[in-house]
Amino acid sequence: MLTIAAVLLVCLLIPAGVLLVCSSGKAEPFMYEKGRPHEGSISEKVFVSINGVRQGMFIKSKDATNPVLLYLHGGMPDYFLTKRYPTGLEECFSVVWWEQRGSGISFNASVPPEMMTLEQMISDTLELTNYLRRRFGQEKIYLMGHSGGTFIGIQAAARAPELYHAYLGVAQMSYQLKSEKLAYDYMLKQFKEKGNRKMVRKLEAAPVTMTGGTPQLYIKVRDKAMHSLGVGTIREMHSVITGIFLPSLLCREYTLREKLNMWLAKSRSGVSILYDTMMSTDLSKVVPRIDLPVYFFEGIYDYTCSFTEAKAYFEKLKAPLKGFYIFEHSAHSPLFEEAEKMLRILCEDVLAGMNKLADAK
Repeated sequence: MLTIAAVLLVCLLIPAGVLLVCSSGKAEPFMYEKGRPHEGSISEKVFVSINGVRQGMFIKSKDATNPVLLYLHGGMPDYFLTKRYPTGLEECFSVVWWEQRGSGISFNASVPPEMMTLEQMISDTLELTNYLRRRFGQEKIYLMGHSGGTFIGIQAAARAPELYHAYLGVAQMSYQLKSEKLAYDYMLKQFKEKGNRKMVRKLEAAPVTMTGGTPQLYIKVRDKAMHSLGVGTIREMHSVITGIFLPSLLCREYTLREKLNMWLAKSRSGVSILYDTMMSTDLSKVVPRIDLPVYFFEGIYDYTCSFTEAKAYFEKLKAPLKGFYIFEHSAHSPLFEEAEKMLRILCEDVLAGMNKLADAK
């Protein structure tokens, strides 16, 4: 019995020790090959007060004079994925990986849910934008949203276009309830064809409809179903545990408490608390036009935020310059899945104010 207890204790202590070692909580600097810090670079973990609430972000750039790109994450912060899927954004931009009010390193259990409204999230975005403009001495910055972050981002950009060079939507939301209906129909058809009776029964027990919405039973099975079919976060990612949960625990730039808070916050604060609002909103009616260049980046296999719905919204949207870019090997995250292609578009089209590489204009 003592031997068994000792083995169990070791089995618990080893992972705990590894987790502590991987939780320094400090931003890692850019280094030259010989181990010297990259001259002129910036790598910071910053906390600032935004509309009276302490919020955190990682700021990364190989050159601190680069144009600023503010990134709005979706359902939860995903900066940690850059360790497994490097984006290269820091080559051309000073990237601000902001963890919005109530999310990740901005989590605060004392902030009530009623302080996390759509209006508040838009206001926070504009407030942080102005902070970044002052800090970096730039009249305008770039605004990029991903997934749920696009719901906030495109409305913020439409409200204050004078603050931004361009708006960039990665896996752009359009009418999310319709997107979920399309995803449900697709997944049910796929599981029937594959003979997966268990998943068919689960989906048929919780049908998504335009009148009944998304049942809780569907929400419970949704992520697992999407990832098993390669239409979720990343096409090659077939498990939330190995693809998202473990990488979040192994990212050294978060403290252990911040890692725990990231998951505590996922379902009860931040962008996730806007779920009902997102479901019921048709963005093509709320933001039919935007007075600055707009770029959409869409994975062909994306059923988290429907590719076809994003394309339909793009075609309706009025803007002085538009670019729609198709990523043929991506699902929901072309920023991580096809980083080289994304970076080329950003450097050659977005920074130049052009759309010559676009699949649709």
